[in-house]
This record gives sequence, C-alpha cells and structure tokens, in this order.
Amino acid sequence: MTNMSKRLGAFLGATALTLIAGMGMAQAQTQKHILRMNHVHSPVEAYHSAFQEWAKRVEERTNGGLKIEVFHSAQLGNEEDIIEQIRQGANIGQNTDAARLGNYVREIAVLNGPYFVETLDEAFALSKLDIVKKWKTELADKHGLQVVCFDFVQGKRHVFANKPVRNPGELSGLRIRTPPAPIWQESVRAIGAAPTAMSFGDIYPGLQQRAVDGAELTYANIRPGNLQEVVRNVSETGHILLINFEVVSASWFKKLPADYQTALVEECSAAGQKVSKVLADAAESEKAALVKGGMKVTENVDLEAFRKAGDAAYQKLGLTEVRAAVYKEMGR
Repeated sequence: MTNMSKRLGAFLGATALTLIAGMGMAQAQTQKHILRMNHVHSPVEAYHSAFQEWAKRVEERTNGGLKIEVFHSAQLGNEEDIIEQIRQGANIGQNTDAARLGNYVREIAVLNGPYFVETLDEAFALSKLDIVKKWKTELADKHGLQVVCFDFVQGKRHVFANKPVRNPGELSGLRIRTPPAPIWQESVRAIGAAPTAMSFGDIYPGLQQRAVDGAELTYANIRPGNLQEVVRNVSETGHILLINFEVVSASWFKKLPADYQTALVEECSAAGQKVSKVLADAAESEKAALVKGGMKVTENVDLEAFRKAGDAAYQKLGLTEVRAAVYKEMGR
C-alpha cells in the first residue's frame, strides 16, 4: 500500500468516526423524551394549571423533544409509591415535599417544620443555600431522586376542624389528618393535636365519617375538594408554609440532553414562582368565599404559643441544630 493510500484510508476512517459521532449527537437531540408528572391536586386547582404551563414551555423550548404529560388527582398512584418508582428510574415526576424527602435525607425534612419560613422570599431563597444544595446532591447520588425545583409554595396551612382552636391546649385530643411522614406527624403533635396519617384523597370521607376531627390545609385546598361540606371552622395557625418539590429520576434526568435539562429546571422554577404568588394573592379571596358559604374563621389565635410549641418537633427529630445551620446561612 502506498503512503498516499494509507493517508487516504486514515482520512476516510477519521471522517467516518466524526460522522458517526455527529449522528449520535443528532439522534440524542431528536429522540423524544416523555415525563409523566403526577400530583394529588384536582384539575381545577392552580397547581394543575401551573404544571400544564410548565409542560407547555418545556415542549416549546425543546421543539417537542421533551414532553410532560400531567396527571391530576394522583391518577398514577399515591405519592409514596410513585417516589419509589422514580428511584428505580421510571420516567415519572412527582409533586412532593421536604417531609417525604426526609425519609431519604433526614436533614432536608427541616424545611417542612413548624414556622420554619414564613414568606415567599424566604422560601425562594432556600434553593441558593449551600447546605440545601448538598442535600439535593445526596438525594440524587445516593437515592436516585433528582430535585428539578422547589419553587411551588402552596401557602400557609391552618387547622380546619369542627371547633375553633385558639391555642395548643384547645387542640388536645383532636385527631388531625397529616401526610404520612415523621416531620408532618411530629409538627402536628407538637402544636397539641393527635396526628392521623391519611392520604390527600381520603380527607373528605375521613372528615365525613369522623375518622378524623380535622385537617391542616391551605385555603386553596378547600373548595376544589368540597371540604367545606364536611368541616365548618378554620383556625389561622399558619403553622407550616408548605414548599413543594418537583422530583424526577436522577438516572432519567442524566440521559436528557443538557439543554433539555436546563429547560426543565428553568421552566419549573418559573412556573412555581408564578403560581406561588397567585396563590398568595388569592388566599384572602378564597377565605372570603368560604366565609360567604358559612365557614367560621378564628383569627385571634395565640401564634406565639403555637410557635413555641412547634419547637418540640425539631427537638423530637434531632433537627434543632440543622435548623440553626440553615438560619445561619440565611442570615437569620
């Protein structure tokens, strides 16, 4: 073989490799990816509309390469089961909270504790903290849970029951529905009630059949689920500002092209912050609508007593120092 032939062969070989690599990259970009997003809210709630907006913007930014299919009312299954499927690599997303994620990285549950933060600005700032970034990395690397964003803030949770509650003592003996996670249960126990774990979809029959005496929810949760039919009092404890996390499989996320990952994260954050502000602005009108329908509101609640009582939840779960570390980084 002549030197010219050898050089030509080498050139053609290199060209072929370049073309193959280019085809691989192009194939990755043109491959269709689907995320099936599960949440417990009804189709008329603001969260559902926000998830649909997130889906629309991601599909636009990826030219249809990444599509999010939104499933309301826990159509794909209950939260805990879905999270386990996500950990195994399923192309499913779940709207969840720090309480559930605390089952995997214990410290992150602190974000779901009583009176941990009380404003949207404080909630939105959490994602920038190094300590929180560390927990997110641990969730992804050790437990297969990729946090896309946690800018969805439902608002302050109050005690909805069939009697007014003004202080922790008046909650004594009341069975209050909570999600099935330690920080939820200890938070409700700390402020005086008897926590009863129950899925979101079971709240209406639970109240109707007196399996529970009440539930702690936001104003926005009530009318979409017709809960005003089975509970007639709300006491404005505001004991938890609920911050939701959108999680997907870490292994699935890593397979996405980099620009798809960016679109998914950025549009999640944008949709979350937008709907959080909408819900905050709408809280008073939701309250007014409930009052018009006969709901009785107890506003003269001893918030200082509830805040002091809430500390017991952090102590019980060994999160007092964790809370202090987060506050220090926040400058509080």
